[in-house]
Amino acid sequence: MEKILLIEDDKALNMGLTYDLEAENYKVYPAGCLAEGMEILEAKQVDLILLDVNLPDGEGYDFCRGVKAETDIPIIFLTARDMDEDELKGFECGADDYITKPFNMAVLHKRIQVALRKNAAKDRDARYNDGYLMIDFGQMVLKKDGRTLSLTPTEFKILNLLIANKGRVLTKQILLEKIWDSEGNFVDEHVVAVNINRLRRKIEDPDHLYIKTMYGMGYQWKGGGL
Repeated sequence: MEKILLIEDDKALNMGLTYDLEAENYKVYPAGCLAEGMEILEAKQVDLILLDVNLPDGEGYDFCRGVKAETDIPIIFLTARDMDEDELKGFECGADDYITKPFNMAVLHKRIQVALRKNAAKDRDARYNDGYLMIDFGQMVLKKDGRTLSLTPTEFKILNLLIANKGRVLTKQILLEKIWDSEGNFVDEHVVAVNINRLRRKIEDPDHLYIKTMYGMGYQWKGGGL
């Protein structure tokens, strides 16, 4: 189930969008301001953000710019700001789409599908190469110092998620929700530590440390240097 962070201060619209999108089989995390949205983003792994511009604690443009500086989560503005310069500003700060109110729900559904599909295609084409570790996620091939290693599909998913969120701490809960619990199956969080440790044994050595444990928080991709 794909997860959407909805940041909209109009309570009636927020509730209506949440109801409609969950009827379309999305999991929606509603927020009424930027601070609340950031709290959710730090605690949950989301696949797309629907973002208003005018919010009680600031403009969505700044939030969009900050998120895009760290991740490539698709962001769609949903706003009453309908001037050309407003839309241009939205795209300049990194938005994937810009929809003005009032809007057609069928059009919103299609725009969300397109944004998610484009992002999934980027994930399939994603590669990582630091001169020592080379990963082709589309072909599920990993080479360490020129030698091909065998990884499980779950280990590739962990790597992809960590690298795509470089610099951001991913909690065990986020990893569980994104990788193991996407179908609603209960998995003990101990399985996260087991898989991370197994992955470390395969890709790391004393001169190349990639995954940092943030004790009491989660894990962070730090690159291959000491």
